Amino acid sequence: MTDPVKALFQPFTLGNLELPTRVVMAPMTRSFSPGGVPNSKVIEYYRRRAAAGVGLIVTEGTTVGHKAANGYPNVPRFYGEDALAGWKKVVEAVHAEGGKIVPQLWHVGNVRKLGTEPDAGVPGYGPSEKIKEGNVVVHGMTQDDINEVIAAFAQAAKDAKAIGMDGVEIHGAHGYLVDQFFWAGSNQRTDEYGGDLAQRSRFAIELIKAVRAAVGPEFPIIFRFSQWKQQDYSARLVETPEALEAFLRPLSDAGVDIFHCSTRRFWEPEFDGSELNLAGWTRKLTGKPTITVGSVGLDGEFLQFMVNTDKVAQPASLENLLERLNKQEFDLVAVGRALLVDPDWAVKVRDGREQDILPFSRDALTSLV
Repeated sequence: MTDPVKALFQPFTLGNLELPTRVVMAPMTRSFSPGGVPNSKVIEYYRRRAAAGVGLIVTEGTTVGHKAANGYPNVPRFYGEDALAGWKKVVEAVHAEGGKIVPQLWHVGNVRKLGTEPDAGVPGYGPSEKIKEGNVVVHGMTQDDINEVIAAFAQAAKDAKAIGMDGVEIHGAHGYLVDQFFWAGSNQRTDEYGGDLAQRSRFAIELIKAVRAAVGPEFPIIFRFSQWKQQDYSARLVETPEALEAFLRPLSDAGVDIFHCSTRRFWEPEFDGSELNLAGWTRKLTGKPTITVGSVGLDGEFLQFMVNTDKVAQPASLENLLERLNKQEFDLVAVGRALLVDPDWAVKVRDGREQDILPFSRDALTSLV
């Protein structure tokens, strides 16, 4: 193992959370859980990564127990005895390989469309109502709705702890519900949950506090956030380090232990005048550990693969990533598509077998390996 690579395979400790390596499996929606229940294929999918050098697995998005949480067919849920029993088997398989695992807790918010399971008659729920051709396509959330969703996240976190998960990740990124409250483009509320970014953060702060209260002081809470949105790839919540600090500080104080800073390309500087990426700035400003993510190990970024394409992303050099990790710009490195297509990615990197790493194409999305 070369010296720069060693940083990726150092243990990481935060309170009770001890990871064998700095490699994190990024959350990726896979849609292989009919009825919302993770099955034997899903168990094996996660086990294989834990067995091959991944220190922490963040599961694909799992829906919390609210009627409008889900937006897609065959994604797993994190409520109901059958689904939780399935996740418990995943936890046991990952732990047997020496790995750690957290569920990503998810509510899709206003991107849910009528006709979606489990109840086709439920529209999207979001900060602001949307009416199309006389029909409510997005239900603007009332205070009772907000309380219900927050309670659902808290219950999911409590259940995660009960079945042996090693923490939870709250999905606050990519234009889903929590992010819809953050973003002025989707939050036009005039009550205490709308207004400037500090007020638009109120929903997330209350949610994080409720999760913290449900799991106690020692259970790790990861919070994923992003500037970009699926609705607008060029969107930005903040334009300066000062604004980023003002945004993150209340979230950190509410109970976040680790920030998962989602960017499309990890090597891009977040602000002018500094090479630091979003994870680097977040670590510097909050003092909390951060996870970097964004096309790690591949030469094509993931949005190119959201459409029907025959493009192939080839393995890319890790030199820039390792240099930043060795400088402690961030603490952990999340790997998405490179790990989706090649469960042995981490051990190949560790053992200097980069030439054996598999390229990524859309074909990889059609099966669990």
